[in-house]
Amino acid sequence: VCGLHVPVFGALASEPFKISEGFYGTGETFLFTFCPEFEVYKWTGDNMFFMKGDMDSLAFGGGSGEFGLWLDGDLYHGRSHSCKTFGNPMLSKKEDFYIQDIEIWAFE
Repeated sequence: VCGLHVPVFGALASEPFKISEGFYGTGETFLFTFCPEFEVYKWTGDNMFFMKGDMDSLAFGGGSGEFGLWLDGDLYHGRSHSCKTFGNPMLSKKEDFYIQDIEIWAFE
């Protein structure tokens, strides 16, 4: 994810995205940032809130009612918080941000 006045950051998903009522994925999922330096936030073992998706949003990480990274269904708005799943700080400079660019890769 790259946003207006937002550093580059993102997530690596351990499974293909799917519509789900609950969380899915494995401990191989992680969050990362390139600002100020490349840093990876791996699974802490505190919970198993790796990934969650529906027609309205896609989220990574959780705990205490907040997601580590949340993207709306149009991939235009996002939000970041610290979360227990990955022990990450807020990835964006502000809690809410607009998405300027996004890259999605698939590995087989």
